[in-house]
Amino acid sequence: MNRLIGKRVLITGASAGIGESCARAFASHGAHLLLSARRKDRVAELAGELAAAHGVQASAHALDVTDREAVAAYVAELQADDLLPDILVNNAGKARGLDKFHEGALDDWEDMIDTNVKGLLYMSRAILPYMVGRNAGHVINIGSIAGRWVYPKGAVYNATKFAVWALNEGMNIDLAGTKVRVSSVDPGLTETEFSEVRFHGDTERARSVYADTTPLTGEDVADAVVYVANTPPHVDVINLVLMPTDQRHAMILHRGGS
Repeated sequence: MNRLIGKRVLITGASAGIGESCARAFASHGAHLLLSARRKDRVAELAGELAAAHGVQASAHALDVTDREAVAAYVAELQADDLLPDILVNNAGKARGLDKFHEGALDDWEDMIDTNVKGLLYMSRAILPYMVGRNAGHVINIGSIAGRWVYPKGAVYNATKFAVWALNEGMNIDLAGTKVRVSSVDPGLTETEFSEVRFHGDTERARSVYADTTPLTGEDVADAVVYVANTPPHVDVINLVLMPTDQRHAMILHRGGS
């Protein structure tokens, strides 16, 4: 059963990767879209394409989720226009660098903490009061297996995703007694722009992350997000973990062969 027709979905970081794939998947199910990202031109193009292809409403907004005032202004604008979302997908996130802790770049750390933790906090805090007020809504946080298992040279990125895990659980506890649901979808190795961002544009190093293996795609993760969003209102998928078949743990990845 498709329960998403006519629902309004706000997706952060929708200009590429998992966010773009989620936008495409929700539009194919008849959901209306509120797409945001720092790159307005890319989300505007995507919104136009999906509106034409699927007959849904789709709007684009330039938004940096690390900017608390900009997030508040955007949500206030949505409220004034009666466009508040039924579903919020907190997708905006990034990794920066892959270094031993004592060699890490502080600017990379700030970037990850601001986006992965503070950005999720700002968006959720702005949207959730409206969901609580109407006693309906669903927040879906894009986590990571990095929020379950620490791996070498990933301490700060791991910490931000452990924070997402904790916030996902904490939101659920605080929303007990309401019909507002909170879920996380936690993917393993996924081939998007993620590694290129992590390695500051070093495409060759980024490609090596996925060499001789079959990673997840943005579409695979979007399938899981749509599944979680489409469950009946009395069902809350608290956490959903998915990995490529070649991966069975953060540190166990089969490369090459069958």
